Amino acid sequence: MDATAPSPGQAPDRPAEPDERAAHPARLPLFVTLAGLYLAQGIPTYLIAAALPPMLREQGVSRSAIGFFSLLMLPLVVKFAWAPFVDRLRLLPIGHRRGWIVPMQLVTAAGIAAMAFVEPTQVMGLFVLCLMIAVAMSTQDIATDGYATRSLRPQDRGIGNACQGGAVAFGVVIGGTLSLILYEQIGWTGTLLFVAGLSLLPLAVTPLMRETETDGGADAAQPAHRPSLKAFFARPEAVRILVVALVFRASEGLVKAMEGPYLVDAGLPLSWIGYLSGASAASAGLIGSVVAVGLIRWQGTERALITLGGLRTLCFLLFAAHALGLVPQIEAVMSAAAFQTFIRYMEIVVLYSLFMAVASSDQPGTDFTLLACAQLVVYLIGSSLSGVLADRFGYDTLFLLASALSGLAVLVTAALLRRPARPLPLQSPKASR
Repeated sequence: MDATAPSPGQAPDRPAEPDERAAHPARLPLFVTLAGLYLAQGIPTYLIAAALPPMLREQGVSRSAIGFFSLLMLPLVVKFAWAPFVDRLRLLPIGHRRGWIVPMQLVTAAGIAAMAFVEPTQVMGLFVLCLMIAVAMSTQDIATDGYATRSLRPQDRGIGNACQGGAVAFGVVIGGTLSLILYEQIGWTGTLLFVAGLSLLPLAVTPLMRETETDGGADAAQPAHRPSLKAFFARPEAVRILVVALVFRASEGLVKAMEGPYLVDAGLPLSWIGYLSGASAASAGLIGSVVAVGLIRWQGTERALITLGGLRTLCFLLFAAHALGLVPQIEAVMSAAAFQTFIRYMEIVVLYSLFMAVASSDQPGTDFTLLACAQLVVYLIGSSLSGVLADRFGYDTLFLLASALSGLAVLVTAALLRRPARPLPLQSPKASR
């Protein structure tokens, strides 16, 4: 299937109007811009998510207090609530979405720098600063996703999302791994000040952003559409992809959250587990993002998603087989863990390309954010339930359940994507689709 051609389950892309052609920047500068913008988000995100917990533990902070920081995921889950305002309002006269991205990144860098002067044992002060950073990063993500969705041509969505995947992998390395290495060498204050300065460097790509005067915003001439969540739910094709987002990743959190504990209980050394979740994951992110582009070009977005879902189900079945003693070799489950990470990065590229295809050009940040939040919510629900299920029924039942849910999700997704899309009414190019 041609990746650029509409599938039977997807509404065809309408011909570009003159103002939309102008909204598409040159390809290479656009890819560089997207990589920089997503890296700007990735560094602070993984500083907080990956590096901060062990740093706080080393300073003697209790496990309960460290667990409290998991609430910082909340802005990432509920950011769809203020996404319409980002699509609707223009803060600064430097471009609609650049006017959000630049100040939010400055707030983030200032927050990290402020953390450097707060003692690690002052948990509440750190939490407030981290919450400010999380809200700023979530808001910047809405603007960046909106810019990517509106700027990428259909045939370039895979590459654009691969740039995002690669930037996320580098964010893991810089914000997570490098921060911990620096912490051992120069301590708390020096590390955070260095990362604060480092997080500003990706802003160098913002002059490359190209936005037209008709690209939404409160000052656009006679806007025909007011971005809102209601407008999203008024489009049947968008609701159908929302169901895909809710179904497809529902099984992943069940396995991923218990992957580390299972490998520990299986006798794998912590150093090997660290490699699988650290350097190996970053490598899988970089390689998987590139391979996903090739898979999309070969099979098309919808078929590629089904293929990855099938491979993911096989990985989960291998976990179950090991837990049941049918495949006793630890190398088998290690391979399944590594390949599952590889597949997960590929899934993100393919899913995000699908989200971009259905997002309206009138409110790209709102539509994309709502879909991205939906798949994240079901992933987190699975993660939160995984430990309870493992304690109650055992690893083998947990992995068998995840395999069944994964296989069912593939069937449901295939049925939804093959369903003919409802014809769109004839309307002006700027009307809600």
